[in-house]
Amino acid sequence: MAADLVLAEDTRRTATLLGACGISRPLLSLHDHNESGRVESLLRRLKNGAVLALVSDAGTPLVSDPGFILVRACAAAGIEVRTIPGPSAVTAALAVAGLPTDRFVFEGFLPARAGERKTALARLACERRTLVLFEAPHRIEKTLQELAAAFGGERSAAIARELTKVHECVYRGTLGELQQRAAAEENLARGEATIVIAGAAEATAGDAALLARALPLLLKDLPPARAAAIASQLSGMPRRAAYEQARQLAAER
Repeated sequence: MAADLVLAEDTRRTATLLGACGISRPLLSLHDHNESGRVESLLRRLKNGAVLALVSDAGTPLVSDPGFILVRACAAAGIEVRTIPGPSAVTAALAVAGLPTDRFVFEGFLPARAGERKTALARLACERRTLVLFEAPHRIEKTLQELAAAFGGERSAAIARELTKVHECVYRGTLGELQQRAAAEENLARGEATIVIAGAAEATAGDAALLARALPLLLKDLPPARAAAIASQLSGMPRRAAYEQARQLAAER
């Protein structure tokens, strides 16, 4: 390894990996909380001829991992940046999900705030490409519930857990089935998860954004079933998906 310094998301984990490979190099942490503050000093080292290696705990740097600020700064400064192909949860999950891979969209983690999250789900409900999401263990059951409500419980999906690690496991089924499985199996909520969801079929792809706008207004004066029926007709979205969203909105009031 020719690097003068290894930039690592977690130096302890990277030290273990390097030790297993018989490599000894200086380590410096680089993560979401300190990357901005360290860019200038790292650029000076690079301009002085140092070779730096950037690694993340798992997966690929910059793909929902640190490194974007540094790489952008290096590119702007004319510093050469090279990539060494390595593991990526996105492509690994697509390879084992058993869903179409000719066209896909990667959305990373859904927004944490409830309002932004609902808007994002409404927008993605009519996405026709295969969808790839990341999710943390403690949120997986709730996220599957929200996905089933927004997309319809019959949508095909897969959950790839702990990819390329000792306890790797892949769960396949509909969003409704996976939601039930997450509620029943503790192991499904252990370790980082990559969720792969089939795209919306043309016959069922309506205006999800219109549905998301119409339901709260209709629910002010109508019960969930009636509000869902009208919103479904207005938006072209499946009535079942409209009802699941209406029921969820009504329960949150």
